[in-house]
Amino acid sequence: MDRQAAGAVVSRLWRDEILPQLQRYIAIPALSPAFDSAWEQHGHIESAVAQVAGWLRSRPVAGMSVDVQRLPGRTPLIVVEVAPSGPSRRADLGAGGVAEGSTVVLYGHLDKQPEMTGWREGLGPWTPVLDGHRLYGRGGADDGYAAFAALAAIEAVQAAGGRHSRCMLLIEASEESGSPDLAAHLGALGERLGDVSLLICLDSGCADYDTLWLTTSLRGLVEATLRVDVINEGWHSGMAGGLVPSSFRLARILLERIEEADTGGIRLEAAQVEVPPHRRAEAAAMAELLGGTGEDFGLVGDLQLMETHPAAGLLARTWGAALAVTGADGLPATASAGNVLRPYTALKLSLRLPPTADAAAAAAELRDTLLADPPLQASVTVAGVDAADGWDAPDLAPWLAEALQHATRARFGRPLQLYGEGGSIPFLAALAEMFPQAQFVVTGVLGPESNAHGPNEFLHLSYAEKLTCCMAEVLHAEAVRTG
Repeated sequence: MDRQAAGAVVSRLWRDEILPQLQRYIAIPALSPAFDSAWEQHGHIESAVAQVAGWLRSRPVAGMSVDVQRLPGRTPLIVVEVAPSGPSRRADLGAGGVAEGSTVVLYGHLDKQPEMTGWREGLGPWTPVLDGHRLYGRGGADDGYAAFAALAAIEAVQAAGGRHSRCMLLIEASEESGSPDLAAHLGALGERLGDVSLLICLDSGCADYDTLWLTTSLRGLVEATLRVDVINEGWHSGMAGGLVPSSFRLARILLERIEEADTGGIRLEAAQVEVPPHRRAEAAAMAELLGGTGEDFGLVGDLQLMETHPAAGLLARTWGAALAVTGADGLPATASAGNVLRPYTALKLSLRLPPTADAAAAAAELRDTLLADPPLQASVTVAGVDAADGWDAPDLAPWLAEALQHATRARFGRPLQLYGEGGSIPFLAALAEMFPQAQFVVTGVLGPESNAHGPNEFLHLSYAEKLTCCMAEVLHAEAVRTG
């Protein structure tokens, strides 16, 4: 493959095609179903699917078909198949039109997180703003760029005379809700997936924008809503307070069963795992390289982090269990809160789990722990329980390690770096179970200050372009290896 020609194709595509497409995409408020229960009626996800699929179909990629797979009551899945390409390569189809030989799956998603408050003046979630290398707006970096970058890498390989195996690009629309629709879609694809030998996931991040970062682990996740009811309607706090227990206080008692308030430690047995020695070594190397944890998080005042040693801090947010209360019902805004003892408190819980923890077991333990022996016989419910396993990457095959190092040095001038991420991508655990022999390249553009899910989210364009070039080289190397 002519690597210089491949780079030129990628650069042109990002400048002339992908950037304007992303600006259109950012303007679509395609909230994930967890944040928009009327997503079908609103049509924003459908608009995003139509835009992305339309661009994919417009590209001059040989041997490509683009479909939108639809299942009743579920978000759609964009499915792109590209036949093997390159010298002496052809698409070999077995019985029933199922491709033989290895398949490379490239994955991304196009659903988005909610708007969030705190955007700087001149910026907004649905307002694309280009400022130097930064394209601001919700979803550009998480994860709208992925569909465009993945096909650009394939197109660059073909245009530069390279080779690639059979590729399948899967773009889902429920990832930000925990991918509840993905398993059904994978089941519907069935044998169309073929024998997946390599999975490229572009929904992760990077610790800086100076080199390519490969994600080696992701945490699991349990979500649930805890609700405590004490009375049928609000009562004057001067009349009821001191006799009727506060629903918030009872919720605090229940949360203490899950989390140590003083330390933040998680008490659930299913959340306890041993960190593998090689992951500890990766964290130590990353802390030394970055001179810290890679993020300052915009701490307010003199707030102290829960871990002061950089390597320990990295492990805490990649291999540690942690509880966050991400939402609440039953509490009025402070500006309109009267002297009332409220009827109930409902808290949305987000429990991050170590990569190798059993999420289903943790979810069951969390539910049972919260419901057992309710304080003062209060009415306690736990609803909306959902669990997603984490993921710990298999060792890189020698050919893949070599290809990644070569591509990273060629495009960034620096060696590849490895690190764990604190977020969750349920798709990876599902694919790892389906294809235990597959290799994984999990990477992305969510670097310092990019602030996915929060205000002022941005996509670092020059980094994304270099990452696309690296993926083109990996696709070529995989095809050369398999012949």
